[in-house]
Amino acid sequence: MAEKSPYHDSSYGSEDERTNSQDSRMEKETLIIKSDVEAQSRHTRAQSTATIAPEYQIPTSTKYLYLALYFGLNLTLTLYNKAVLGKFAFPWLLTTLHTTSASLGCYILMLRGHFKLSKLTTREHLVLISFSFLFTVNIAISNVSLAMVSVPFHQIMRSTCPIFTILIYRFFYGRTYSQATYISLIPVILGVGLATYGDYYFTGIGFTLTLFGVVLSALKTVMSNRIMTGSLALPALEILLRMSPLAALQSLLYAVATGEASAFLAWVAEGNLTPSYSSALLGNGLLAFLLNVSSFQTNKLAGALTMTVCANLKQCLTVLLGILLFDVTVGVWNGAGMLVTLVGAGIYSKVELDSKGKKVEATMAKDLRGDADAAPRVS
Repeated sequence: MAEKSPYHDSSYGSEDERTNSQDSRMEKETLIIKSDVEAQSRHTRAQSTATIAPEYQIPTSTKYLYLALYFGLNLTLTLYNKAVLGKFAFPWLLTTLHTTSASLGCYILMLRGHFKLSKLTTREHLVLISFSFLFTVNIAISNVSLAMVSVPFHQIMRSTCPIFTILIYRFFYGRTYSQATYISLIPVILGVGLATYGDYYFTGIGFTLTLFGVVLSALKTVMSNRIMTGSLALPALEILLRMSPLAALQSLLYAVATGEASAFLAWVAEGNLTPSYSSALLGNGLLAFLLNVSSFQTNKLAGALTMTVCANLKQCLTVLLGILLFDVTVGVWNGAGMLVTLVGAGIYSKVELDSKGKKVEATMAKDLRGDADAAPRVS
């Protein structure tokens, strides 16, 4: 029997065992390094995605679907008001009806489990209350200014809303657009000016209020987009449910303060509110609810600037449908303006598609460079 060496310590194991132990430790360290690299890569991709505007992360087909739905409902409500309601001379009470319909519709959807209310802080509640005031004041300024300027002048001023949307994003959020985007807005705005060309009349105070109304409209569009895509990230239905009751109450109070409510009661006493007209008002409220949901959701997916461009396009399509359905007569310049606006909207869509592609390609290239830099070097 061989004598055991006095220098051999069995606690260290054989040479093969020590080699296997070292290999095992190296494998574990390699796995840890790979895990760290993958985590860093995911973090880099998340940061890259966060730098892209939310509307550029949405599939194009989805945006077009929601834009088509928004256009359809918007034009349907406009034509419905023209053909069914006629001259319902109570704008504040109509706004009360719309916001009340939105409140009831969203509440029913919440009870059916389509969404749940988020837990908000006091500051976040104040943001939504401020948004409801902005919603109501925007309507008030628009109605008041319309009485001091001609309709064509009011429409051409409203067509500049994309400009103020860009300025709000630039100065408050540091966001810029490509030069091609800025250029594509020129025919959209000029086209509406030509399409609504007519008797331009305005007073000094009327011009100021109309301009203020345009700024408020752009601010409302941007703010609603930020509430849905920013730190709050609330769904469209929840925003409507939280904002609509406040806006309905504010609109009703304004109707009372301006004497509109008293005029409406006198109108009802004259027997104008027949069962058929009541049904028409209910139908109007339902359409307004669907349009509000579509408008907010489309704003979230397509972006605030695209929504203002759509508003311009909607003005021209409304005139076009008026020609086809109500025998509205327009001049050559008006027809040319509609064509220019349609072409401008097409150019804008193409530019936005190209911008999305470039941003996605830039992000992918950045991710690849980040993955290459983060990969472990083998010496």
